[in-house]
Amino acid sequence: MLVFSPPDRSDLKMKPSATYELLVDGVGPWDFTGSFVPCELLLVGEDAYPVLVSSKKQVLIAVSHYGKGRVVVASHEGILKDSKFSQFLRNAVEWLKPSPEALVGVHPHLDSLSQLLLMAGAKVQAGAELSPSLGVYCMDAYDSTKAKDLVDFVKRGGGLLIGGQAWYWASRHGKEKVLFEFPGNQVTNVAGVYFTGNAVEKGIFKVAKKIPKIPLIVLHQANLSLDAEFLLRGVSELDLVTGGIPSILLVHGVLSFPLCLDSSHRCLLAAARYGQGRVVVATHESQLFSPKLARFLLNAVRWLDAGRKGLVGVDASLKKLCSLLSQEEVKSQVSQLTGDLSVYCCSSYSDREAERVHAFVAEGGGLLIGGQAWYWSSQNRGKAAVAKYPGNKILNRFGLSILGQSIQAAKHPPVGSGEHYHFRKALALFNRHVDKHEELKAPLKDWLQRLAQDCAAFLHIPAHDCPAYASLHRILTKVLQRSGIPHVSRHCPVKSNSKEAVLLCMATELSLTMTDSAALVQKSAAGVCALPVTVEIDGTNPGETAWRSTGLYLPEGHTAVITFPCLVVGAGLKVQIGCHTDDLSHATELKRAPVVIRTCEIACQKQSISCLWGGLVYIVVPARSVLGKVPITVEGAVRAPFFKLGETCESQWKACIRHYPAPWAELAVENLILTVPSDSIRHMENPQPLLTLWNEIMVAISKLAAIPTKFPRPERIVTDVQISCGWMHAGYPIMGHLDSVKEMLDMKHMQTTGLWGPVHELGHNQQQQAWEFPPHTTEATCNLWSVYVHEKVLGIPRHKAHEALRSQCREERIREYLKKGAQLKDWEVWTALETYLQLQEGFGWDPFIHLFSDYQKMSTIPKDNPSKMNLWARKFSQQVNKNLAPFFTAWGWPIKKELSGELSSLPSWEQDPMRSYRP
Repeated sequence: MLVFSPPDRSDLKMKPSATYELLVDGVGPWDFTGSFVPCELLLVGEDAYPVLVSSKKQVLIAVSHYGKGRVVVASHEGILKDSKFSQFLRNAVEWLKPSPEALVGVHPHLDSLSQLLLMAGAKVQAGAELSPSLGVYCMDAYDSTKAKDLVDFVKRGGGLLIGGQAWYWASRHGKEKVLFEFPGNQVTNVAGVYFTGNAVEKGIFKVAKKIPKIPLIVLHQANLSLDAEFLLRGVSELDLVTGGIPSILLVHGVLSFPLCLDSSHRCLLAAARYGQGRVVVATHESQLFSPKLARFLLNAVRWLDAGRKGLVGVDASLKKLCSLLSQEEVKSQVSQLTGDLSVYCCSSYSDREAERVHAFVAEGGGLLIGGQAWYWSSQNRGKAAVAKYPGNKILNRFGLSILGQSIQAAKHPPVGSGEHYHFRKALALFNRHVDKHEELKAPLKDWLQRLAQDCAAFLHIPAHDCPAYASLHRILTKVLQRSGIPHVSRHCPVKSNSKEAVLLCMATELSLTMTDSAALVQKSAAGVCALPVTVEIDGTNPGETAWRSTGLYLPEGHTAVITFPCLVVGAGLKVQIGCHTDDLSHATELKRAPVVIRTCEIACQKQSISCLWGGLVYIVVPARSVLGKVPITVEGAVRAPFFKLGETCESQWKACIRHYPAPWAELAVENLILTVPSDSIRHMENPQPLLTLWNEIMVAISKLAAIPTKFPRPERIVTDVQISCGWMHAGYPIMGHLDSVKEMLDMKHMQTTGLWGPVHELGHNQQQQAWEFPPHTTEATCNLWSVYVHEKVLGIPRHKAHEALRSQCREERIREYLKKGAQLKDWEVWTALETYLQLQEGFGWDPFIHLFSDYQKMSTIPKDNPSKMNLWARKFSQQVNKNLAPFFTAWGWPIKKELSGELSSLPSWEQDPMRSYRP
């Protein structure tokens, strides 16, 4: 065993682009017309990338890192001997050196390389065997006797230059054995570079201006389906109902493969080869010790052990797995990751040991790992699980990632023989489909929806300075540039399982990785004359995160440059382009792209931001911000129509503001901002009367809610060509269809017909958990605001405000509910609202206002519905000084005997409307 002392390698993490420039400096066209035939190289993981790719996109020379060292791999040893490549070889050795004076050792088989390097002035030891005195070692790929020593040499900081071809070896031993048995691969595979048995055609290949793209798929001939067969032997069903909610997996590596797919091609279990080792991933840690999965787990541990019959180390969190293994006499112990283990089993909730785990697997260890990422995602809003979730900092390198979505645990058949969904395979088929304009057929036709969602997930892995991911980004960009971004609109919808939907998804997600998304838009950036505009933003925010309108619009595919005062940088503010926040990724038909907004943190005084789809420009101010008035200057955006009651000049509105070119406009009162198509307001001579009415509506909403007249942040209603659910839905912003615009902007319509929907959603935003009894009251109590606003502001009585409140409908509903036995399971929506309306008709609105006020001051409120319902019954009874226990009992409320006794001391409610229904 050779012992190597680690040399200095302070510049190890030199950027790939700089490394590439150094390696090809002074190199002319690559002449591969000589007597030797190179083989294709396969690259996996995150560290390996090409230096030379043939005209048929096959990798011929690659570089990588391992541990503290560096590796250059050539696809034939002839490259290391030929003076035509002397400039490259000199560059490669310089890059590989851990220090300028390092000694370069050259294997006896490569004497001519010694001469080339000596002529270049390098310190060379010709005919050298590997030794600790060397900084770089140069060799061919045909001897694996020193494989472990070579791996250690590189790991500790040495440089390795290795060349060889595997097609001849493949002709003797079989192509399917090359990846895992060819001698050179015993060394280079730890760094993610494999020799394959594929020969490469001769030719003269140009030097690429930047790092060549890594091929999407390489026909490596290794039969991974045999691995899957081994893992699933004797397994007829995978019962994943193991006590936890699983996530789903993205299988994106060349050597990774699914073991369990649901009917929508979502992956629940997967495995991978990596370096000399193996990995199996489960989507919830409970799957790793469930007796239901015993056969699969035993297969997995045996496959991971690769015939060594070594020790299995099990993290303490999975100790139940030990007893399951002991039944089959597999040696296991509760253990951290140590060097004497053959297999290590752990959860995916920590990345503390990420580097050690990578090395353990690369050098032959087996990793059994599992966990879900949906909970992490729920606690880390705005962060992509695929990039930031701890387990993925281990798994991404192996070509497997745990996604942030959950899925219901169920029983599934294991993958059988035949073709299965795999991200790369689907992407390659899609690429060909777009290129050749082929008819869409199976299996791609069935895979499109999964492909779109996986593209969206994959593109969240940062590609900056990582050619492995950047290559895929570039491939996707090329696909888009060739096909063009599909047109999608209300009149030109796109089905979710179509080529167009995948392209829209790709375009959206790719644009989010770019500073300037104009590269994806097939149109000139000319034609937008956008002079710098300075606006003032309110940087103080006592309420929840709030958007501040700038009155500006960024045209699609353009880039805005926003200048901030230095005090704002790092203060938590963000820039947001667009207000149509609904994600339509799961819609069956699209009338716009699935995601059309873009948000970025303000990281410097001059911030660039582009948005593929364009949108109104907002500054997002976090809760409890106290920055005061903040002036910002925006270049590249155009003005949008904006009118605020009490601030905007009517004559300016009439003369120019309403004609500003942006397609979206905003109308604002103190507590509400309406976002509508500009075409719907350009005819409006004076918005003041309309906004005065809206202001009265908002004052009424605050009065019933017993909150201050000025909201901590104004509510927003945004209209969109398509929303994620319902006719409208609550939130910030409230989202509504374009058809809602008329009822919100037409005063006459509002005062005669009403506007039930918008006020219903505003009511949702006032509901409080303390006095809500979900699911019963979710769609009921919000309507109190609808009734109140219609009667108090619009002068429309309840029976005319909504047809469901006509007296005949109400009467029938009560009788039907009582006929079914007055059970809470039926007490929902209009039926539940009826209870509150009867109280209001008996006692007026004041008790509600007082109670809503009281609840805001209460510190301890029960969590369960029965206790909360008893509390409301008590408080309402006390508020109106009437015993309402019989009333609520008649409605099927679970009124406790103690409360009935307590309230019996109050006067009875003689006008109780439920009396007439009691026998």
